[in-house]
Amino acid sequence: METKRKRLSREQKWDKAIVDLINQMFIIAGHDVTYDDILGKENWFMEYTMTVEQGEEFKKWGKKYLMKNLNLYAKWAEREMMWFSLQYGLKYSNWEEYHK
Repeated sequence: METKRKRLSREQKWDKAIVDLINQMFIIAGHDVTYDDILGKENWFMEYTMTVEQGEEFKKWGKKYLMKNLNLYAKWAEREMMWFSLQYGLKYSNWEEYHK
């Protein structure tokens, strides 16, 4: 007898998406850290950095992820990635080079 998988609720999908986005952000930024490592730490996002280029790569990856896994339209996925970056994004190590 085959067991049916329980479908995730919308809230559970978002919770999973946040974990997946944080993990991928660390991968793209080149840090050997996962969501589980930073769970419960305050201001963990201030301890790590990424370049502007890595940030753009991450936003592009995140947009595709959100469109596929949460069925968001492109514009909505971009907006969600902007909010994600504000809330959880890493500092840019080379920000001054782009804004002189």
